[in-house]
Amino acid sequence: MERVLITGAAGGIGRRLRADLSGIYPLLRLSDVAVPAPAGPGEEVVIADLADLAACEALCDGIDGIVHLGGQAIEADWETVLRANIVGCYNLFEAARRRGVKRVVFASTNHVMGFYPRTTRIDDRAPPRPDSRYGVSKAFGEATGRFYADKFGLGVLCIRIGNFADRPLDRRRLSIWISPRDFRQLVRIGLEHAEIHFEVVYGASESERSWWDNANAYRLGYRPEDESEPFAAGIFASESDSDDLVAERFQGGPFCSAEFAGDPDRIE
Repeated sequence: MERVLITGAAGGIGRRLRADLSGIYPLLRLSDVAVPAPAGPGEEVVIADLADLAACEALCDGIDGIVHLGGQAIEADWETVLRANIVGCYNLFEAARRRGVKRVVFASTNHVMGFYPRTTRIDDRAPPRPDSRYGVSKAFGEATGRFYADKFGLGVLCIRIGNFADRPLDRRRLSIWISPRDFRQLVRIGLEHAEIHFEVVYGASESERSWWDNANAYRLGYRPEDESEPFAAGIFASESDSDDLVAERFQGGPFCSAEFAGDPDRIE
């Protein structure tokens, strides 16, 4: 990897990853619809809307690998999700194919699997159970990645990000938290691992409370440097019990309970 594109570079994860990858690759091309911080040494800044295929092609010109963080990062109305996460995602993969990009690391989400009960341990092969329009869009992104890997030979790693932060902030996030340096490790595996065709891993640091079997990430060489348990005592001491029974039952938390009108007893 010589030239790496980061989409969504002005977002919270994008800003941190930009700093964490600085100096690792000779060029970082940083893109967003918002204006990222000015380019530093070894950087280029390009403002682009991923809903514009021609703009995506220009972004991908001369690029070896992509970290695709761009798009709508939380639940929203369908029109917003459609433009940012369906049209934009397709355009990015198609532009990568047209411009001969070798690798795409796709920022997926735990909300692809949100309607699994917290009592159910799942791995990368479990069928998707999205908890939101946002989760549906990321399931589309994973399927698009699979298509471009199988059809066109693009190497794709999908990272189902749990909660990216310096520390977990509540009980749910003890199970799904990933530290910035562990996320950076997964991104580098996605860009650099010689044998990746199409893979799905969970973006999580070490946690004895995890709902996810992340053996596929370990198979690819992932070794988390951080774990959530040292934060548990403080969280349990300060956090009161929630009365949102749907959120507490399922892995997606409040993404599941928002607009919920189903029967939770029929979701197993």
